[in-house]
Amino acid sequence: MSDAQLIQEGLSLMAFGMGFVFVFLTLLVFATSGMSRLVMRFAPAPVKEAPSRQAPPPARADDDVLAAISVAVHRYRKRHRR
Repeated sequence: MSDAQLIQEGLSLMAFGMGFVFVFLTLLVFATSGMSRLVMRFAPAPVKEAPSRQAPPPARADDDVLAAISVAVHRYRKRHRR
């Protein structure tokens, strides 16, 4: 085979492969869109929960935990200075 025939065969194979991938991805988009519409049609509507009347109080950190965190941050910054 000559170089021109090899290049021509390579280009035709590339075009076939790219066309196949394009067609497959197009079909995939249509299939997922159709499934999405189907699910939206037959799926029950989401049930809204009633809002709670009183929000739970925010969690407060103990003084000991806060002190331990600040010591850990201080030691980390002391060891990793640039």
